[in-house]
Amino acid sequence: MEKKKVLEELIILFWLFILGSVIGYIYEMIVVLVQKGYFESRQGLIYGPFTPVYGIGMIVYYLILNVIKTENKVKIFLITMLLGGITEYVCSFVQEKAFGTISWDYSYLRFNLNGRTSLLHCTYWGIAGILYEILIMPQIQNWRQFVGNKILKVMTSFVVVFMIFNITISCVAAERQTRRRKNIQPENKFDMFLDEHYPDEYMNRIFANKKDKF
Repeated sequence: MEKKKVLEELIILFWLFILGSVIGYIYEMIVVLVQKGYFESRQGLIYGPFTPVYGIGMIVYYLILNVIKTENKVKIFLITMLLGGITEYVCSFVQEKAFGTISWDYSYLRFNLNGRTSLLHCTYWGIAGILYEILIMPQIQNWRQFVGNKILKVMTSFVVVFMIFNITISCVAAERQTRRRKNIQPENKFDMFLDEHYPDEYMNRIFANKKDKF
């Protein structure tokens, strides 16, 4: 594949990640509002309305469904049901191993897998896969005509830089919070910076559903 095509694919993947992350954030906020009767932060990153597990899920949908190329709704449901469950499980596993925390625990549900995913939530992923096939996939081909636009490329570059910063600061701030909870004192000026600008009160407000797992 020539470099231009590779770049175009990467741009599409990036914006699918952004779209999925925003849709996931909105979905999570609605679910919390319905279940609890009030709004609660469901951000997965410190800055912006992003819940990355859904963005990753949308990328997985794109990559796999492009290879399988089926319009059979039952097959799409079953495939995305499995893909979503795997994505959810892996994201939970990585978060726990990297930061000693979890953002969801389905142990209270029947047919759950180590509390990281469940049959019910896999079903939700399958429904999301059907919606993706109906609403998103047909639009991707139309998006391709704009991918080579210079303005879009410049905008994409700025957003990529922002997201790299956002993901990085979210990870290091979360890791520092974990060390604070273990009573580990700051070891350098950067730790002190994180303690000052991303204290527990701030982090708990942003990541309201995050729980310790150590």
